[in-house]
Amino acid sequence: MLVMLAEIPECAFSTLRNELQLTDGNLNRHVQVLADAGLVTVNKGYEGNRPRTWLKLTQDGRRALRAELLALEQLTARLKSADLDDPQG
Repeated sequence: MLVMLAEIPECAFSTLRNELQLTDGNLNRHVQVLADAGLVTVNKGYEGNRPRTWLKLTQDGRRALRAELLALEQLTARLKSADLDDPQG
């Protein structure tokens, strides 16, 4: 979800739900955890007469995503140098 939010200024809840193939309740729980951690902001409003929820990645969210990507890159580098066929490690 953070990767998707990093690519655009703001994203509708329904767009994230559809792209991630999650239920409303499941996505809502993820959003709540990220919002409580200060990684995303949640803005509710209307688009015409329909209620809408938009999500936006915060600066802390961008920093957390960068840190996670760096950790994954380091893990990937370690795995590339490991002999994955050797059961003894």
